[in-house]
Amino acid sequence: MQRIAHGTGLQGPPPSARLRNGRRATFVYFALNGFLMGMWIVHIPVVRQHTGADHALLGWLLLLLGAGAFAGMRLAGPLTDRFGAQVTVPAGAALCAVALVPPAWAADAPALGAALLLLGFGNGCLDVGMNTHAVQVERGYGRPVMSAFHAVFSVGGALAALAGAAALGLGLPAAATLGATALGGLLLALLAAPALLDPDPAPAPVPAPAQASAQVTAPAGDAAVRPARRASPRVRMLAVLAFLLMLCEGVANDWSALHLEDSLGAPAATAALAYGAFAAAMTAGRFLADRVAARTGPVAVLRHGAALAAAGLALAVAAPGVPAALAGWTLFGAGLSGCVPQLFSAAGHADPGAAGANVARVAGLGYLGMLAGPAVIGPLTRLVPLGPALLLPVACCAFAALAAGALRPEGPPGPQPMVSER
Repeated sequence: MQRIAHGTGLQGPPPSARLRNGRRATFVYFALNGFLMGMWIVHIPVVRQHTGADHALLGWLLLLLGAGAFAGMRLAGPLTDRFGAQVTVPAGAALCAVALVPPAWAADAPALGAALLLLGFGNGCLDVGMNTHAVQVERGYGRPVMSAFHAVFSVGGALAALAGAAALGLGLPAAATLGATALGGLLLALLAAPALLDPDPAPAPVPAPAQASAQVTAPAGDAAVRPARRASPRVRMLAVLAFLLMLCEGVANDWSALHLEDSLGAPAATAALAYGAFAAAMTAGRFLADRVAARTGPVAVLRHGAALAAAGLALAVAAPGVPAALAGWTLFGAGLSGCVPQLFSAAGHADPGAAGANVARVAGLGYLGMLAGPAVIGPLTRLVPLGPALLLPVACCAFAALAAGALRPEGPPGPQPMVSER
């Protein structure tokens, strides 16, 4: 296994061709996931009109998408540990692609609800599988590479927005556009599958007394009979931090533009720049976060990133005008950009024999946080104006900065599997 110590410049041999191909395939699946879900998001208004659902009913139906995703994540984690990501990733991608079609054909709200449940399930399976494979690739490289995968997911979503807008502008039916997208996604999922990595050999059992603080894995070949691992306190804390930070992302997705419009009186076109600034900073930051993590360590990325996000959103809330508010939302996105990938990476490396299950725990609770964020802010605005209500995610970021030490690996003294922490 390759190793690199943060800030030392020491690293192992260059990655093999097999490992490089595995990394490229991981990029493909992250981009595909972003594109598939982006195409769905672009077509939500058309689908809503076709089914006759009002905004309130649509909100409830979208919760089924989240419920399906959570169920898919919980199932895909143990399955990935048992059969390997090279099985669950293409299967999840194929299911996610095929499930993109039923919402376009749904004639009423019940049919749309069932379709969204299936789409969410496929998305959850793919999400956990590809993140678990990303952890395996990162382990092979011996240096942080997780954030770039998440950046490519964002790029896939942006490309979907452009393609979907073009299709809608041409007047193409949603069923035709989503059907063509599903077919292309299915083919890409199958073509990229051979490049995925085989599962790592299970590590040998850890001798006592290290067993008290490190998980023991069964010998290779015994995955089918390996007992289920309970989440360690550290993994549970990582899941809590994912919930809080992805809650902040959800708030930005749904409330950033409304903040400029309601609190600062910006016109709709100008207010939309708030989310654009946040998303652009988030994507750019994720392309840079791996190099920063390699130099400073993931603890520093989370601590300083969450602190920057808290300061940025506080600036946006207190801003007297639109320029300062846009600067605040930009800093908010830049600060958050590298945080969640560090949590996924740490969960996957916590116990290589249960990487899928641990990623599922962290991703699942994080996904609930993303759904909860917008829902929590709404009721808060009945008690206080929108600006002060946004201090809730500021507090979440501040807590994450203080709890960043949870990223430090557990276990006995000595070399850690990948990197030395600061």
